[in-house]
Amino acid sequence: MPDVKLIALDAEDLGVVSANVQDAIVRMADMTFRAKEKRFVLVCNRFDALAAMRAGGAADEVFTRRRAGLRFERVLSAQVAGLDLRDASRFLVMLSATYEPLAGKEPEGYVMLTFAGDAAVRLHVECIEAELRDLGAAWQTERKPRHDDEL
Repeated sequence: MPDVKLIALDAEDLGVVSANVQDAIVRMADMTFRAKEKRFVLVCNRFDALAAMRAGGAADEVFTRRRAGLRFERVLSAQVAGLDLRDASRFLVMLSATYEPLAGKEPEGYVMLTFAGDAAVRLHVECIEAELRDLGAAWQTERKPRHDDEL
């Protein structure tokens, strides 16, 4: 399976990135806002849902996680909710990445990174400029993320 490399320049593109980082595991220490560079970066263990769908429910299901980087450029500020920044060893499960335009100032707006457990990072951005890139490392796991709406 080739490595994922996605660029997001609008809300629709960000939706594709969001689908690829759903269920990613992120360690608090692997997220950083570089204010002088106007950049927010995180490294995660991304669940390869596309590979799981291709497997098609085999009895001996083995899934894949991949090390990936998610980078946002042109970030004016970053705020957190439900997170203790001092707890660098905490692991988070990413649910989504969404965009809300700032009324009358588009393309300026907010990118919301939502995590399980009512945690979130809100990025005030000049515009959407993001990249998701697999970093090469991949490994198999027997664990598939479960959602409340699944039986």
